[in-house]
Amino acid sequence: MASVTPPAASAPAPLHLVVGEEELLVERAVRAVVAVAQTTDPQVEVRRLRSADLSPGQLSEHLSPSLFAEGRVVVIAGAHEAGKELAAAITRYVAEPAEGIVLVVLHAGGARGKSLADDLRKAGAALTRCERITRQEERADFVRGEVRRLGGKITNGAVAAVLEAVGSDLRELAAVTAQLVADTGGVVDEQAVRRYHRGRAEVSGFAVADKAVAGDQAGALEALRWALVLGVAPVLVADALADAVRTLAKVGAAGRGDPNRLAGALGMPPWKIRKAQGQVRAWRPEALAAAFAAAAAVNADVKGAAVDPGYALERAVRRIAEARALHR
Repeated sequence: MASVTPPAASAPAPLHLVVGEEELLVERAVRAVVAVAQTTDPQVEVRRLRSADLSPGQLSEHLSPSLFAEGRVVVIAGAHEAGKELAAAITRYVAEPAEGIVLVVLHAGGARGKSLADDLRKAGAALTRCERITRQEERADFVRGEVRRLGGKITNGAVAAVLEAVGSDLRELAAVTAQLVADTGGVVDEQAVRRYHRGRAEVSGFAVADKAVAGDQAGALEALRWALVLGVAPVLVADALADAVRTLAKVGAAGRGDPNRLAGALGMPPWKIRKAQGQVRAWRPEALAAAFAAAAAVNADVKGAAVDPGYALERAVRRIAEARALHR
């Protein structure tokens, strides 16, 4: 029987440029390069450097080939902070890279140090973009992408529930998503999210805000007290209250249009518009004005105007819930 020789592992590209400030994605990009390098050399050495602490001479030492032909991955962080001499040294090196060395340059993007990034692109660097994720729609796409990457499926309602329960921290979103995929066998729906993360969801700032704008004063106060006991920052709860009231006002002013059509104009996902459309029917304009005043006051309170931020939040929750009830 003839033997079959497995294909040789492909060598990693000698130059990589990672652009952006989203730390989790940057770390993943670096790990991916290292993983490829390890397929050809399991003992490859990884050196992590910062441009602010690096001189051209030190750079030359790190990028010099080993006498024993050992593989090496050199990661230079903060390349946008590199001075002219160091930037010039990097550019000279990439014109004639050393065999067996993989150079990974991390650049924040933007105008600072842009010429170095441009030079690396022209030199043929493999480019990975890791721009910061700031919009809710982008976080939703990230959650969906994480589930797909892990071989699972997730409903739109479950995506919304994950974001409500966890918030905006990308590392935490990734960890929670991985746990959900593992716990559910790969099919994640809203019920699964509520079941596995009920505690987190019930004490989030958004849950406090949801109960307040729904007029559930007792439920909002209970959720608030648990949130504070478990360490949720008062400023996050205040921000959630303000966001809930702003959302009601924007959706109410937009009328009863199709949430999918309104999403672009209002700058929020359709699920959030649909939810607010159901809530805003119980709010009169004067009630929203009172809620706005309460949200504005508590935002100032938790940022230093009040001696006791917890009491200020309780007062705001009561004012918002009472505004809805009194002006019906």
